[in-house]
Amino acid sequence: MSVSPRRRADAERSRAAVLDAAIELLGERPDAGMAAVANAAGVTRQTVYAHFPSRDDLLTAVVDRMTERVAEAMDAARPDEGPAPAALLRVLDAAWRASLEHPALLRLAARPAPPEEDRTRHAPIADRIARVLQRGRADGDFDPSPALSWQVAAVIALSHATGEEIRAGRLSAADAVAALHSGLLRLLVRERPAR
Repeated sequence: MSVSPRRRADAERSRAAVLDAAIELLGERPDAGMAAVANAAGVTRQTVYAHFPSRDDLLTAVVDRMTERVAEAMDAARPDEGPAPAALLRVLDAAWRASLEHPALLRLAARPAPPEEDRTRHAPIADRIARVLQRGRADGDFDPSPALSWQVAAVIALSHATGEEIRAGRLSAADAVAALHSGLLRLLVRERPAR
């Protein structure tokens, strides 16, 4: 017996409400439990568990939704416009702004995951970075000699290192992002022959 479209739509709205409430609540109180999420969403605990059988499942869904928001922000930053180096920095800045809307959730996103899960989680972000890097390589702005996959991994790793410096209080956000910008450009920009 199939589920009616109305019941399916109600279930999707309920799931979205739980997820939105979890993002807001866990952004303020990362240790909040399932009962607190249910209360914040205005649903029963059973409803939360129907969508997310465990707190780990809920946390995974929260991180996935945050990744979607970051990807949307990156798309809105016009990655296909202007010189690739400027576009890359613009896209990464948009990603940072989206990430910093819920700074406590950055710890969730940084939690260790099996390599395949981590690759899958980063795929939307990596794809957007790769697109800008490919354009820059084709235009001669970025060095084409390292593998593209290595360059993408380097951008992501340096971005994570930037976040860690900010979270640890070793650098202000402005100083850390400035260091990220200059470091990436030194790493990626093709050296021009001296004239």
